[in-house]
Amino acid sequence: MSAVIDEDVRQADRQPPVRRPSRWAAPPRPVWEERPSTAGIAGKGLVLALACLAILFPLWIVIVTSLSSRKTIDEAGGLVMIPQDITFIAYQELLSGGQVTRAAVISVVITLVGTVFSMMVSVGCAYGLSRPDSLGHRWILMTLLATMFFSAGLIPTYLLVQSIGLTDTYLALILPSAISVFNILVLRGFFMGISQELVDSARIDGAGDFRILWQIIMPLSRAVLAVITLFYAVGYWSAWFNASLYLNDQDMMPLQNVMIQLVQKQEAPVGLGQAIKTGELSGLAVQMAVMVMALLPVAVLSPFVQKHFKKGMLTGAVKG
Repeated sequence: MSAVIDEDVRQADRQPPVRRPSRWAAPPRPVWEERPSTAGIAGKGLVLALACLAILFPLWIVIVTSLSSRKTIDEAGGLVMIPQDITFIAYQELLSGGQVTRAAVISVVITLVGTVFSMMVSVGCAYGLSRPDSLGHRWILMTLLATMFFSAGLIPTYLLVQSIGLTDTYLALILPSAISVFNILVLRGFFMGISQELVDSARIDGAGDFRILWQIIMPLSRAVLAVITLFYAVGYWSAWFNASLYLNDQDMMPLQNVMIQLVQKQEAPVGLGQAIKTGELSGLAVQMAVMVMALLPVAVLSPFVQKHFKKGMLTGAVKG
């Protein structure tokens, strides 16, 4: 018996070790799919390289120009492509406490509060519409779908906001655009794909709808929740139309509206006018610096939720 065991051990030692697939290795190709040619691979790489260059090159010019001195910008005749005399004076002036700093704080607060409010309403609405036994869910769903194709228009919306006293308030930047029917439909489709047996077992244990939503549905929906949260956050951060429509006080304007004023050269922000007049700071560098500040939060947050896009969007859009 021991000889047989020793022989099995020796045979196992002779076998080559099993190689685990590399993390970066390409997935196995189906048998019916032809192997790509060298020219095809080179062509795909060239197209991707050109696409990345078309995206990154304008961003590079904006960043380099925002870090350039007035002398460098004047010598380049405008936008700067090659960095020279790097200086952070534009960012120092913007963050020293003036209209731009106040606008950035306003944008951050509006984005945080608006995203939390929109997610609370959207998740609650999507969960209710995903339960077939909920009261009037078909009529509510049809009403929501109708709003995707028909709207009252700009003037009735403005009159409604004005009649309820939201003009010149920050609520006018949140409530009129708080809900996206598309996002609700994506959440609903994802919730409907969750096993009904989990919900039924929780109800047998005495859990109510709020507990089921909080402890079962939401933990299983992290991917789609991350994607929809990013959609709402980017929407609030990039929004400018509601502020230009409902706000008359310049001190209440968010960062995007201040950026538009700078790009259109309507007026210099408070605290920067003197620096620009004395020649210490270039107005073009200020414009590019504000653009970088507006793009930075989205550029930082996007990679963290990028892995959830495929699962969150495709699953939520197909199921249900």
